[in-house]
Amino acid sequence: MRVRPRPARRVVLAGSTALVLALLTAVPAAQATPARPHHPGSLVLVGGGLKDDNSQVYGEIIKRAGGSTARIGVITAASVPESQDPDAADPDRCSNSACNGAYYADLFKKHGAADAQWIPIDLDHIANAESASVVAQVNGMTGFFFGGGDQYRYVTTLLNGDRHTDSGVLAAIRAKLARGAVVAGSSAGAQIASGRDMVTGGESYEGLRDGSSPGYFDDATRLGYLPRGGFGFLRSGLVDTHTGAYGREGRALRLAADTHHDRVYALEENTALVVDDPGTRHERLSVLGPNGVAVLDLRRAHADDTPAGWSLHNARYSYLTHGDRYLARTWSAVPASGKKRLVPRDTTPVPENPDVFSSAANPDGRPYAFRGTARALAVRTQNRATATTYETQPGFTVTLTKPHGFTAWSATESDPQTLIGLQIGISPR
Repeated sequence: MRVRPRPARRVVLAGSTALVLALLTAVPAAQATPARPHHPGSLVLVGGGLKDDNSQVYGEIIKRAGGSTARIGVITAASVPESQDPDAADPDRCSNSACNGAYYADLFKKHGAADAQWIPIDLDHIANAESASVVAQVNGMTGFFFGGGDQYRYVTTLLNGDRHTDSGVLAAIRAKLARGAVVAGSSAGAQIASGRDMVTGGESYEGLRDGSSPGYFDDATRLGYLPRGGFGFLRSGLVDTHTGAYGREGRALRLAADTHHDRVYALEENTALVVDDPGTRHERLSVLGPNGVAVLDLRRAHADDTPAGWSLHNARYSYLTHGDRYLARTWSAVPASGKKRLVPRDTTPVPENPDVFSSAANPDGRPYAFRGTARALAVRTQNRATATTYETQPGFTVTLTKPHGFTAWSATESDPQTLIGLQIGISPR
């Protein structure tokens, strides 16, 4: 049985109700929006659950930061500060910004960085985001890593809260990125790289049933988003994390449809989406790690909302794995060298899937259920399969179809690793 810890209770982190309302209004005026310079640097965005021994991802960050001369600045402002951690004095149990910063700094050194330092900014030290000495510390780094936790805390500490403008430290990191530095992050540290409409929480079923709302909610199942977004390092699509492990494909599709985005990068755990030249017409992406990245394409999709429930038609799902590349401008995926196109031969039916979005309410639920059905269809001769939500009243049916042009790729003869262009529909039942 898989037990998923309930996300921490969400609370307003600083300021008054007016602060929150200001953050949730429309995209700010031009004078409050950070400039969008050319970005010759790179991003390494991990979908959460980054393991200590993932030498591929840590090594890639270090390589891009200068290899043996790499100096990594670790930012963990998404964690609770020491003042809110009851175990702050216990080095074996603590989970706060300072001890998490030291933890990641030590990991980067173990993986070969010349130096790694915690950048001392958190809810206890918001003023440090404007400190000349901390800015100088940032300017001495060749790469940066943003840890997980709650991405809203990054808004509070580094984006000046309701003003949603760059602090001195964030401006320095943005300038370093523009001059070729690498910026990496995991979980909340990847989410905060988003542009407008950054997701703030929610589950797939409740998102499909109730839709999304601008805001930040105590109810962890409610699908919320921040219209002003995050740091805006990656703007060619929405970003979501922990996708297959928590069954977030449904919430990602609903949020994209509601906010009129035509693409989502849905990141898996312990796996990185590497982005070269982010924010430019030359932006190109690749996948690094043991799981994958789903690219959800809504260019031809259309949604309907009727008394029977919400539906989505003609979305596309591509699942990219280690070594695969993706060109944002042309919407094209290129399987890794060594993978061959898979010819479906299995004539047995696709196994039933009564919990397509790995519901937290299902004590016997399994992660990566959506991906499992997609891959099962890919190896079979049938062209269509359905799966359903665990919840009912209403329930939802997900229909997966192989349209003309769909392909599956693998380094073996029978294990579909990469899927390109599977058609997805969602309808109430």
